[in-house]
Amino acid sequence: MTRRRGPEKYDQQVLDLYNHYAHGIITRRQFLERAAALTASGVTAAALLGSLSPNYALARQVDPDDESIDTRYDEYESPQGAGRMRGYLAAPSSQEAPLPGVLVIHENRGLNPYIEDVTRRVAVAGFVGFAPDALTPLGGYPGNDDEGRELQAKRDREEMLEDFIAGLDYLKGQERCNGVVGCVGFCFGGWVSHALAVRVPALAAAVPFYGNQPDAGDAKNVRARLLIHHAANDERVNAGWPAYEAALKEAGRDYTEYTYEGTNHGFHNDTTPRFDADAAALAWQRTIEFFGKSLV
Repeated sequence: MTRRRGPEKYDQQVLDLYNHYAHGIITRRQFLERAAALTASGVTAAALLGSLSPNYALARQVDPDDESIDTRYDEYESPQGAGRMRGYLAAPSSQEAPLPGVLVIHENRGLNPYIEDVTRRVAVAGFVGFAPDALTPLGGYPGNDDEGRELQAKRDREEMLEDFIAGLDYLKGQERCNGVVGCVGFCFGGWVSHALAVRVPALAAAVPFYGNQPDAGDAKNVRARLLIHHAANDERVNAGWPAYEAALKEAGRDYTEYTYEGTNHGFHNDTTPRFDADAAALAWQRTIEFFGKSLV
């Protein structure tokens, strides 16, 4: 399947503007007004936004009906969070013994098809993957990202963090999981991954993709091994990295960080033009190798 590469197709100003829109920094109307000055002749700002938005027909690196894995939707309790939650579970169909688990944490828009596909990729790699949907209390992922962002903005961030902590506990207790667990998250999920490394001593490994960092003072509480992926053009997230890295070093924590040149926030998401095939493949290879060494 041929997939798009954002940096080759769009001006960096356009990608930065979309990044601001996708993270609620500017409204849809503000995006359209500002994008109008950047569009090529004959291209409307609305058409530009449509081309930048996710195309989930591309989110099929692993088919949902792949016979090498088993998938299902599960419910679990989050007593410190929103209560009854729902998530997507994927595991190798031929496993003969319990395996390590990986919590997959979505972006700021709920459990969309891209994150479900990532969860299947985790299973194909030999782990038990579980992806909670933070939008469960509001009816779940609504089927498109614009509405998903609006819904997720209505939820309290700390309450959502408790929901993911409960999801991690649920994954640990699965019969197919051996109790050794890590997490991987993207954007908002990158922040959650960092936060879980601070909050959950039993977490063995965390892989934040372009996620905001915790307060530097929290670095001393990290027990998990960290593999951190940053996009070179992601000034908003990267601004907080030097201080947090210094704190990790001072605390003597085990971390590895990579910045991928020429990439934008969201470069792993293969459903948008920000996707960078080479960087995404390398980052994912490093992620799976890291889990293979850390979840033992």
